Amino acid sequence: MFDHHEPAYALRARPGQTGLVTSESASNTPRILALMGSGETAPTMVGTHRRLAAMLATGPATVRREVTAALIDTPYGFQENAAELAERAVKYFSESIDVDLNVAGLTEFERIDPLHRERGLDLLRSADYLFAGPGSPTYALRQWALSPVPDILRSKLASGGIVVFASAAALTIGRRTVPVYEIYKCGIEPHWLDGLDILGDLGIGACVIPHYDNAEGGHHDTRYCYLGERRLVALERDLPDDTWILGIDEHTGLVIDLSTGRVDVVGNGNVTIRVDGHSRILETGTAIGIEELIDPRHNMETNSATVVATPTETDIASESAPKIETSLIASAQRIAETFDAALAAGDGDLATRSALDLETTMVDWSADPTLSDEADRARDMLRSMISRLGSAAIAGLGDPREILAPLVTALLDMRATAREERRYADADLVRDRLIAAGIDVRDTPDGVEWDLA
Repeated sequence: MFDHHEPAYALRARPGQTGLVTSESASNTPRILALMGSGETAPTMVGTHRRLAAMLATGPATVRREVTAALIDTPYGFQENAAELAERAVKYFSESIDVDLNVAGLTEFERIDPLHRERGLDLLRSADYLFAGPGSPTYALRQWALSPVPDILRSKLASGGIVVFASAAALTIGRRTVPVYEIYKCGIEPHWLDGLDILGDLGIGACVIPHYDNAEGGHHDTRYCYLGERRLVALERDLPDDTWILGIDEHTGLVIDLSTGRVDVVGNGNVTIRVDGHSRILETGTAIGIEELIDPRHNMETNSATVVATPTETDIASESAPKIETSLIASAQRIAETFDAALAAGDGDLATRSALDLETTMVDWSADPTLSDEADRARDMLRSMISRLGSAAIAGLGDPREILAPLVTALLDMRATAREERRYADADLVRDRLIAAGIDVRDTPDGVEWDLA
């Protein structure tokens, strides 16, 4: 998948822009725009990041080279824990992707030191893998309006490089942007903001809606990035006739390869092409041509889906590929069930492996900024496992009846012999000592039975 060919699509020049690469002058570096609905630093997207980075590491001549990656930290730059979020992303890329992620330090452009600003921008210009994720799309757009970041993104996709935008950052990439926090948290009437329209440069008149299948609301509708159906319908009415909605489920990605014209759905969920309230679902593993995003109405009318290339075993995703759990707590609960079953079966090794598995899973998910209280809940599960393992070490995991059976059987044989020889006092003594030791002895018509009291 994502075999390198000569670029098939060039970005359209905008007024005042120069030097955009055409298909004749583009470099051999892959030109890819990847959009993720969520899970950008979760185990679910590890495979996608790895394969994208591998394309840069080998290149068309299969010559191994260093991947230069940069984190655009603007979307969450207003948050007090911005440095912590950046540190998590760096750790995730280092440990899970084997790529050094450099932080641009562009949390704001209004009061940033000029030297730090230029160093950050130079980092973005020189990197061949640009990554941005959670935060506020409104804040990001306001900051980027004062900067050359949008033009750097366009230049990267034109001349060669990979741009991965997820969650809040993905919201900014289309023709219009939803001010999510303002609508969902502050009660402002649903409205659109102008987006970066990077997709428009590719001829794709879409508005990106990540977290498309969100279900956090439980009894109330939080689909469509917390908008719900009612508010999404209202927003759709305000879109121009040539603009539509590109919905990306959580822990799902849409990889647009500008070099081949191939578009792949990866991850655990679906991508939705929604035009005038009508939806076309692209399941994970689906591969289409970019022209089906350029002219989505035609394909919805004809119900066609042009597959650019036959998926192979090297593809980022396939319909038959097992789905990775999409939350830490879901993984923790599965592991806890295995632990409970292992203890009940007296399998100390499996119980211990389960506890170790949970600890590893917690580390794997530690970079995900959407954990909320899940990390604390998983930690409580792990502490409970450790406590129960300690209790099992004291009491033993095996059936105590099996351990005591030879001794109890020998004493009951002695009692039976004493009764046969009419030494009833001795027989009663044996029975009383067994009872005192917690062994319940019962004389039945079928013989003597015993159990733990």
